[in-house]
Amino acid sequence: CTLCERRFFSSSEFVQHRCDPAREKPLKCPDCDKRFKYASDLQRHRRVHTGEKPYKCPSCEKAF
Repeated sequence: CTLCERRFFSSSEFVQHRCDPAREKPLKCPDCDKRFKYASDLQRHRRVHTGEKPYKCPSCEKAF
């Protein structure tokens, strides 16, 4: 399904599928159209837009 990214084994399963992304993934990124089920996933995704790299390697100081 192009709306919720769910995959199906048969076309009949897909036809029966009633996609409601707002119910399955209620949290929407304010910067793009991606949706998330969990706040932690949205928070991690937002780093794509902000460029935040909160983890530093203790050996080389490189941020990730």
